[in-house]
Formats: sequence, C-alpha cells, structure tokens
Amino acid sequence: MTSTIEGTPVQAGPGTPGGILDLVRSGRSRSRAELARSTGLSPSTVSQRVDALISAGYLREAGAGISHGGRRPRALEVDASTGVVCAADLGSHHATFGLIDLSGRVLVSHTERMDISAGPASVLGWIAEVGRELTAAHAAPGQELRGFGIGLPGPVDSTTGRMVSPSRMPGWNGIDVAAELTAISGLPAAADNDANLMALGEYDTLGGDVRELVFVKAGSSIGCGIVAFGGVYHGHHGMAGDISHVTVPGARDVLCSCGRIGCLDAVAGGAAIVQALRASGVDIGDTREVLALARDAHPRATQELREAGLRTGGVLATIMNFFNPQRLVLGGILGEAEAFVAGVRSAIYSDCLPMITDQLDIAVSVAKENAGIRGAGRLILDTLFDPARVDLVVR
Repeated sequence: MTSTIEGTPVQAGPGTPGGILDLVRSGRSRSRAELARSTGLSPSTVSQRVDALISAGYLREAGAGISHGGRRPRALEVDASTGVVCAADLGSHHATFGLIDLSGRVLVSHTERMDISAGPASVLGWIAEVGRELTAAHAAPGQELRGFGIGLPGPVDSTTGRMVSPSRMPGWNGIDVAAELTAISGLPAAADNDANLMALGEYDTLGGDVRELVFVKAGSSIGCGIVAFGGVYHGHHGMAGDISHVTVPGARDVLCSCGRIGCLDAVAGGAAIVQALRASGVDIGDTREVLALARDAHPRATQELREAGLRTGGVLATIMNFFNPQRLVLGGILGEAEAFVAGVRSAIYSDCLPMITDQLDIAVSVAKENAGIRGAGRLILDTLFDPARVDLVVR
C-alpha cells in the first residue's frame, strides 16, 4: 500500500512497523507469534519491529496471552499511557466533547452550548482551547494531547476534506476544517460528517457483531451514515447517505434551505417539528421540549413526531431494499422519542419486502450521545496510526 504523508510517498505493508501496529490495533494479532504467522516474517524480524514500536511508545506488553501449546506468549496492546486525543461532535447549538486515550477508551465526555453560525475561526479556536483544558484536567501524567477528531453537521467532500454547501452554517462552505484546526492547534486533525462518525462510533461500540449498518442521525436535522466492509462508506466523494434532501412524496410544501420544496430535512427534522407546533399555537422552544410534551401525552406533539417518523421511514425503506443492511440504528434526539421510532418502524415494515425485514434489526443507538465522539476519536486515531505515518517514525 502506497500513501502520501506530508508530501512523501511511503510504501506500507503488513510486515512493516506500521502494518504490525495495525494488526495489533485491529485485534487480528495479539502476540509476536501471531504476528509472525500473519505476516510471514521470521520471529526475530517481528521481535525487532515490535521492540521498535514499544520504544517509540506505540505498543506495550500487557501480561500473558493465550497459549496454543508451550509457554503463554506475552500479549501486545496499544500503549495508551503516552497520549490522548480530543473528539468533538458539533451540532447547530451544542458540541459534545470527549477525551479519548490511544486505545480508544473514552476518559471523559461532556456537552456545551455553542452557536455554529459564529463561524469556523471562532468555533475551531474554542475547540482547540477545550481540548487543552480537558487534557490538563483529565489526562494522566505523560499523556499528551496528540490530535483532534471532529464531526460536522454538514456535507464533507471526502476527496478534498472541504465542507460543501452546509445548511445553517454561514461562513463554513469550502472550509477544510481539519487543516484549519491543525493551523490553530499545531496538532493533526481529521474531520467528517457527523452522521458518518456516529455510524462509525456505533459500529465500534457493537464490537464487530454487525457488518452492514445504516445509522440515522435524527435531531434538528436528519442525516445518515453507512458502514460497510468494516468502515464508513463515503461514495464517490463523500455524499453517500445524505438523505436530508430527498423529496418526500405527499409532504406539505415547505421550503428547504437548499431552495427545493418538501425535502426530508424540511418536513421531518426536529426544527421542522418545532416550527409546525409553533404554527399550530403551541409555545415550544426546541426539539427536546417537543419530546417532553410527547412524554406528557400531548396529542399534537405526539402526532408530529409520529408523522416525522413515517416520512423518515418512507425514505429509509428505499435504502433498506437497496442496501439490505443487517441493522438500522436510530440515533439523535428524535431517536429517543417513542412516537418517532414507531413511525419509522411502521413505514419500514409497510414499504419493504419481507425478505428485507425478516432479519433486519431496527434499534435505537447503543452508543447514544457518545456515538459521535467515539466515531471522531476513531477517525483521528486511524489518522495518527496510519501505517504509512508510523513507518516514517519507526524505521
């Protein structure tokens, strides 16, 4: 495999130090003996490269592994004591932060209010500051801040890293968010659409039990992320799964931010539900207040949530028939609403073929509010531990 890291072409393979680290991180090999079998390298060569990775702070020995006859081998794992990363999952009016060690374990997480319309300079400068504060307050001695992963509430071109016409994000169009944050913080950064990273975070939380997964982020707006072949499926240039602007047949004529009429986001997102309730005379502030009303059996709030679920499910039914995933996950704040979930289920079972739904698991997110930061953490850790990047450090 050839990668370009900071302008330098690097050849990486399973037998290089970076390839060996990747085998350990993925759990495919957990000892020197298993690495030798996986790579075809001699035990002495494997030991030499493992020792170099240990010296560089990438790996450590962690007790005895499983014996297949003879002495139990020393188990290998990522050395989490040398660093942390900051993960940020951005919404329109809030951001969830997580401090994550190099093994992927979430050390602490919390949510703060913010305004995405403040623009990239203000928001990214704030993220860099929060990352430093979290590290100072919660990292162990010797754990330095190593990078940032960010989930963004708008489309990201996977070939350029730039945002593409994000709704309700003035000043963000065309911005390479990862590059801007690196310039501000001096540390590596990686960014992707928030629904993609929620899908990745959910996939990691499930621990490999699911191979194909569709994750619906249903909050003030609606997005979708797809996991296939062990990672996020981006499509040609990052737009795969963007269901926000699919036209909903029979929906009321509501103008969307994209300039079209009747898009899913405009008729079924949390912001659309709030607007519909206000128009009917209900004094409501935000989506979370809608859920509180529904829990108190408010008929109009319950009706709006169910109709939003039906519209969302109708769009998802086409995706289920086409993609045939093992699991459909409902996340975001609307995923907490029973009426919304019921609407999605009803539309899926009504509009999909029985052979699709017979073994389809429709579930509420297991990772819940941490799905986004888990995915963002995985994204930046994959960047830091890219085999080609590691091979530049460990010779």
